[in-house]
Amino acid sequence: MEWTSEAIDRLRALWAEGHSTAEIGRRMGISKNAVVGKAHRLQLPARPSPIRRDPAAPRPVAAGRRPTLPPLRVVASTLPSRREDPAPTVVPTAAAPVTPPAAKAAGVVRAFPRMGARSCCWPIGEPGTPGFKFCTAEALPGKPYCPEHAAVAYVRVKDRREDAA
Repeated sequence: MEWTSEAIDRLRALWAEGHSTAEIGRRMGISKNAVVGKAHRLQLPARPSPIRRDPAAPRPVAAGRRPTLPPLRVVASTLPSRREDPAPTVVPTAAAPVTPPAAKAAGVVRAFPRMGARSCCWPIGEPGTPGFKFCTAEALPGKPYCPEHAAVAYVRVKDRREDAA
């Protein structure tokens, strides 16, 4: 856009009236980024971001959603020295009481029991049930599945011309 003196005067007036950058852009027929850039170059007074909120004010919770937990941080002194060590201790940053997690029923989370790098890892059955297992047939080179399961997992996208009426 060519920034004529009339366009700059109009930008300054709309900016002073307190319009948003998007609204100024709509009124002037330019993008909001063009407005932001020119306002910055003209050193027009900055405005508070509409996204920033008062940190002391309580956050609204959307209907049907639970409030999020405070972020966790890792204490540097508890980092493991070797890969085989257990995971680092996590300490909550807020002073909220921490309740221990309830014991899991039935299923136990274990490392993936793949027989080898060349065995198929297709799940068979329902996880957490006694009959759950993985297919152990020989996998295709460069793929995690055997030929039978690869045919199910990797489906080619149909050509749009085939679907046309």
